Amino acid sequence: MNIITKFTVATEQGIEVLSMLTKALAVEKFAQLLKPAELDRYIVENFNINTLVNEINSMSNQWLVTYVDDQPMGYARITSKGQKPANLGGKRAIRIADFGVCPHEVQPQIEASLMDKCLAVCSSYEIIWINEPIGSSFIEIFEQKGFIKQQEISQFDGVPLESAYYLKVN
Repeated sequence: MNIITKFTVATEQGIEVLSMLTKALAVEKFAQLLKPAELDRYIVENFNINTLVNEINSMSNQWLVTYVDDQPMGYARITSKGQKPANLGGKRAIRIADFGVCPHEVQPQIEASLMDKCLAVCSSYEIIWINEPIGSSFIEIFEQKGFIKQQEISQFDGVPLESAYYLKVN
């Protein structure tokens, strides 16, 4: 089994892959937490083709996709956008956003590949931060990779869910 994580750009194939992954993983992540209308609105606002093309082409973002035997199974967006935790001050910080992996028999290896690539890309920053819904299944991998939960409670981007910030100092 071959697992590889690589950058994605705004080609027809890249957009198709991200469109499929972002929608599927939003449903996987939020179906049990949001009302159907809230989930649909979140997907339409954040993962329509025009928004994806603009976000992929934004200089503030880098998109990663993890493939298992050439099949896309996970993605993450690394960005300088987002409401930062209050305690970051003037530090050089970068965010890992939209981290997600499809259910699969080798899910831990997929998550590790995606997270390791994210950490390598973010290594030149002082702090890496994540805003993740409370109770997310990905919190364990974040903590295993050295992210520390902060006391500050926030709202997850664009949905009415409480979330927590996780920080990793490089």
